[in-house]
Amino acid sequence: VATGVAGIIIGTVSLTGAHQVVGEFVEFLSGGNLILMLVLVAVMSLILGMGLPTTANYIVVSSLMAPVIVSVGAQSGLVVPLVAVHMFVFYFGILADDTPPVGLAAFAASAISGGDPIKTGLQGFAYDIRTALLPFLFIFNTELLLIDVGLAKAVFIFIIGTVAMLLFAAGTQGYFIAKSRIWESALLMLIAFSLFRPGFWLDKVDPPYIEKAGTEVVQLAEANETGKPFRLQITGPDFDDVDKMTQITLMANLGETGDGVAKLDAAGLMVLEEDGMTKLDEPMAGTPFFTTLQMFDFYADEPVKVNKVELPADRMPKEVFYLPALLLLAFVVWLQRRRQTQPAFWGK
Repeated sequence: VATGVAGIIIGTVSLTGAHQVVGEFVEFLSGGNLILMLVLVAVMSLILGMGLPTTANYIVVSSLMAPVIVSVGAQSGLVVPLVAVHMFVFYFGILADDTPPVGLAAFAASAISGGDPIKTGLQGFAYDIRTALLPFLFIFNTELLLIDVGLAKAVFIFIIGTVAMLLFAAGTQGYFIAKSRIWESALLMLIAFSLFRPGFWLDKVDPPYIEKAGTEVVQLAEANETGKPFRLQITGPDFDDVDKMTQITLMANLGETGDGVAKLDAAGLMVLEEDGMTKLDEPMAGTPFFTTLQMFDFYADEPVKVNKVELPADRMPKEVFYLPALLLLAFVVWLQRRRQTQPAFWGK
């Protein structure tokens, strides 16, 4: 019944176009800031998930909030697998189970313990909210969800992720081998972040993409013999306000045969080299970017064009940054072992 009611809500919102209003509202409040946009989506997912069972919860938050991250994030250059986006919003939707004043799980737990449901919910929320940082890592490091990784690397990620989770818990609880000083807890959090997201430090040292002019997209596509996807930044007049120029970043999966135009056409992009720029025609219905590019007005005076192309750069492995993180961890262990009053493990 709850799932059916959720379906009615989703259908009503979709037919009225309210989901687009939600996206515009989040975009307005965030002011184009990517992190702030994710925080706002997290808060709204938390509210939408209140009082819903798991299945209905997923249906509601994934239908209403996932498209917001995809559309608004693409305007900020964020292109991530849809699975990661769904996991992000679903995580916060589930957190609503012990978030007062609804907190269905808190009421169930208090019925067993005989405690006050509101106090139980507040205590559970205090424990859970510290893990709210983790879904953000799903967005910026999709390997944690084992997306596009082999078996050996999956085992490696599992081990590193487990260590990082333990350090994250130790940093937030204020106790590791011994009671942590504030700066030691901060170091543990920094180490956990470095293990979770080593690419952050690599991006500071070496940019992840090589930028090329949009006018080179056809030549670059023709030279791409492996069919590797391109990141394309598209700019053009906004559909709702032709005087406003908007942009979006796409990940285009090129075809493997034909010239550059044919490969881009296979990806769902009809390009035309004219007036010293690479223009885009309105995509055909049923092509990959038909829905995504509806935000542009293809018949305005200003054309929709490929502004730039971003090619993956050849860089050193991001796992290199595990080494300084582990050395820093060894330093914290050494400091805390010196003032340890009780062995951390039995028999030692």
